[in-house]
Amino acid sequence: MGAYVIRRILTFIPSAIGVTLIIFIIMRIVPGDPALMILSGADGESSYTQEDYLLLRSQMGLDDSLPTQYLRWMGQLARFDLGVSLENDRPISNIFKERFPVTVQLALLGFLSAVVMGIPIGIISAIKQDSIVDYVFRSIAIFGLAMPTFFVGLIVILVLSVYFNWFPPLGFKNLWEDPWISIQQLGWPALALGFSVNGTMMRMMRAQMLEVIQEDYIRTARSKGLPERVVINRHAVKNAMLPVITVAGTLLGGLLGGTVVIEMIFSIPGMGRALIDAIYVRDIPLIQTFILIIALIYLFLNLLIDLSYGWLNPRIRLT
Repeated sequence: MGAYVIRRILTFIPSAIGVTLIIFIIMRIVPGDPALMILSGADGESSYTQEDYLLLRSQMGLDDSLPTQYLRWMGQLARFDLGVSLENDRPISNIFKERFPVTVQLALLGFLSAVVMGIPIGIISAIKQDSIVDYVFRSIAIFGLAMPTFFVGLIVILVLSVYFNWFPPLGFKNLWEDPWISIQQLGWPALALGFSVNGTMMRMMRAQMLEVIQEDYIRTARSKGLPERVVINRHAVKNAMLPVITVAGTLLGGLLGGTVVIEMIFSIPGMGRALIDAIYVRDIPLIQTFILIIALIYLFLNLLIDLSYGWLNPRIRLT
């Protein structure tokens, strides 16, 4: 197991470096001059001189070669220095501390809603294969997969505001500050965020359950006279969960990036909303840092999935 863990960690390092390189290159080829946008102001009509423009580019290090800019950025990351936002001249680390907990709460609530609904529904759908219940659950799952997150979010807002005249409390509270207010503010956005994930979890769990309940050891357990509840819970579900765990971790990483749309629709002050605001003003340090953090979290979750999968299934790590 130790050698398996070391191999997986060693594959994580070049992947992380590759992510930083890709993000850096993309940010440099995207149209727009950050110095020009800063000098132009929010309305794009502020006046400036050529000397001001050249001085600002020099101060931002934009006149250096691309390898020099990349190595400087990597040096900052090695010192855990996330840099300074160009828009408001604040340390990005402070912005991250404010916005990251909000995004994590939203993603975890969305993931929890998908797990709580998707896995039981998948199990029931497999047990009731080709029944009315199965057809209804499969239709809901397909609808969830087909509907984009922003559309689900807009439907939630329409139904709650127009038909139920309900609006979330103003401001924002973290779960550890005021759980009830926070649930009211994040509950519906989390359900909208986790709706498509719920469909994926449900279909994956159903497919795995249908495969497992056809195995010989399930028939043996039934032939011994074990109650159907025991056969399903102790034998079928446990073995069907292995592939679902892999998919679940990947989906959780995807939810962190998917919060961008939901945060904008529901005006949630998380990383996604800060990222969109930074894109408008071409705040390169904040954009590339936040994208890098999301990508590294995604890679780290995949690493944890690989390690847990190797622990749950010894054949994986032996190969």
